[in-house]
Amino acid sequence: MNLVESIEKSLTPNPNIPPLRPGDLVRVHQRIVEGDRERIQVFQGTVIRLRRGGANANFTVRRIASNNIGVERTYLLHSPRIERVEVLRHAKVRRAQLYYFRGLQGKAARLKELLPKSKNKPDATSKSAANEPQP
Repeated sequence: MNLVESIEKSLTPNPNIPPLRPGDLVRVHQRIVEGDRERIQVFQGTVIRLRRGGANANFTVRRIASNNIGVERTYLLHSPRIERVEVLRHAKVRRAQLYYFRGLQGKAARLKELLPKSKNKPDATSKSAANEPQP
């Protein structure tokens, strides 16, 4: 076992990063060091890429800044600089990498929200109550 393999085995997942998927709207809290001061900077956008790979695992987040300029940031999954990641919503996507997202603007760049399975299907109790005759 070489040095890289031993380091990858010793890595534990960051508890502040939930499981991510492409299409997720996330808010990344990153620790920024400016001289002797330290602050937290928040970057909110859509996950367009996930790269698994042990110690090199990373994810790319894209958002539209002012004047319709797209900004992408790539974060290392095991970075100590990442304070936490909040998943705001999941989207229904059919691709692993959403590079086509770079060419879309405005309403075309929207993703359909993926609701939990319990919300997608109607309840069996409400269906049976609707079918019963009223007295």
